[in-house]
Amino acid sequence: MKKKKKLIIGLAILVVLIAVVIGVFLYAKSFLSAETAIRDDWSIETGDLLTSDASLDVSVFEADVEASIPVSRVLPDENEEEGFTYYDEDVQRRLAAAIVKMAKEGDFTMEAPLAILNPFGTGSNGLYLHFDTRKAGTVRYTIHVENADIPDYTQTAYEGGGTRTRHEFQMIGLVAGEENTVTMELLGKRGKVISTSTFTIHMPETMSGYDIILDSEDGESQAELSDGLYAMIRVGGHTGYAFFYDNDGVMRYEMVLEGYGLDRILWYEGNMTVCASAYKIAQVNRLGQAVAVYDTGDWELHHDMVLEGDEGRIVALASDATDELNLEDMTIEVDLETGEVKEILDFKDIFSDYYENDASELTATDEFFWLAGQKDWIHLNTIQYLPKDDSVIVSSRETSTIIKIKDIHTDPQIDYLIGDEDYWKGTPYEEYSYAQVGDFTPQYGQHTVEYYEGEGLKEDQYYLMMFDNNYWVNGTRDDYEIEDLPEEVGTVLASDSLKSHVYVYLVDEGEKTFSLVHAFDVPYSSIVSNVTPCGDNLVVNSGTANVFGEYDVNGGLIRQFSYTCELQTYRVMKDDFAGFWFIAQ
Repeated sequence: MKKKKKLIIGLAILVVLIAVVIGVFLYAKSFLSAETAIRDDWSIETGDLLTSDASLDVSVFEADVEASIPVSRVLPDENEEEGFTYYDEDVQRRLAAAIVKMAKEGDFTMEAPLAILNPFGTGSNGLYLHFDTRKAGTVRYTIHVENADIPDYTQTAYEGGGTRTRHEFQMIGLVAGEENTVTMELLGKRGKVISTSTFTIHMPETMSGYDIILDSEDGESQAELSDGLYAMIRVGGHTGYAFFYDNDGVMRYEMVLEGYGLDRILWYEGNMTVCASAYKIAQVNRLGQAVAVYDTGDWELHHDMVLEGDEGRIVALASDATDELNLEDMTIEVDLETGEVKEILDFKDIFSDYYENDASELTATDEFFWLAGQKDWIHLNTIQYLPKDDSVIVSSRETSTIIKIKDIHTDPQIDYLIGDEDYWKGTPYEEYSYAQVGDFTPQYGQHTVEYYEGEGLKEDQYYLMMFDNNYWVNGTRDDYEIEDLPEEVGTVLASDSLKSHVYVYLVDEGEKTFSLVHAFDVPYSSIVSNVTPCGDNLVVNSGTANVFGEYDVNGGLIRQFSYTCELQTYRVMKDDFAGFWFIAQ
């Protein structure tokens, strides 16, 4: 009986373990599929129908909010039909035309403005305002809510520059789920208040259900926080949104996307240029209108994209969605003038010997077992473009290597490899490895490798700053076992004792070397994460630790914010949005 009982207990434990593994596998698969899923519900609660415009197929409703001024919703008639999306240029043009008509048909003042909630479907708590004033000026507004945890929020609206008598802007900062008291001030050229008006609006809850207030804790640094909003990008469990928080951790804008997340905010011709889904890039203007939308077809966007200087083109990391075997190993180019999308680099060709002889499929026993049967053999996660030699610098998480490819439009060739030199020894690529100068642990599993020039450097020298995850894993190269991995390098997905780092390398292309010139510890995050400059400070997101912070240049923590999510949040960046939403303070 005792043996039988032990056998039953053993079988029960085995069943539980199998169930856990299957559960984790299914959860991870679901998480990944959600990241690339396309939004299929754009429905919005409205009040009574006010008017319809058959020529534009647009209807105007009362907004379902309590307010001291009339507030409208402008909706395309097909917004609840299957396959509808706001990220469609025709939809956006029709909405813009309807709003122009509304503005022309009324006599709107600062006391009684034309107010439209979420006018283009791209920002759930953005409020479009249009009105005339007798004297020219700029509009400063202060938002107050009766919540002791939410300080007043003041901005001066950007309307194209200079003073004016006709005003049109998207008010950013209204707090979802709260009654907001808004005080608007018309300021003259010298900043004197000419006139004042006030209105109230009880804003609806967020569409995502995400937290309005983040917990925060001040660090020891006495440096000032930079001005601006933190943009939380690809928050686990809340893809299809981007959340913008102020320095007090209050959500001031909920950007609504077709799916996926922003990856990065680029600025082109005054527009915010972002990923609208895993298959679309959009240019969004200051009013929230997606003025240009680019469909990437079978190219699935991932991780990062950058502008190619002033050429009006984007180079982006991508996967071939028709390729069921290989992942995250290609780059594409998107022409922002013509809309043309084309392949630029296939890293299977650039590293053909490595791909054919060293790269294998992931298995069910690997760290990322939910990708079993696929080749995530290089896992590119950052891209930078250098016009001077038509090159890109990319970050490969799987190989823990920073890679530079030169002449990408004519004759792509490997320029260098930076990382643990041992990894490429004995391969045809050993000759491209730069020599490490100095005694330090090189980066492992790095993210957001970014290029910076600096004063006093030689012509062939520059800096590379990165989030060093300090995490080693490689499930696709079976013939390599790292020797003497430093004990401070992580090999687990989560840990309270390990640290990640902000690293700054000095790269010398003339000497073919790299050295560590600045570093500091940050909370450990095995995957995802970023470091991004903002003013004189650095914003650092430790994605699996679910915290982001702003640090001074010496690595002193000014303030840290904690957040909730499923598994991870990809990036947190910061911008002052001056010349877009706001006039610089």
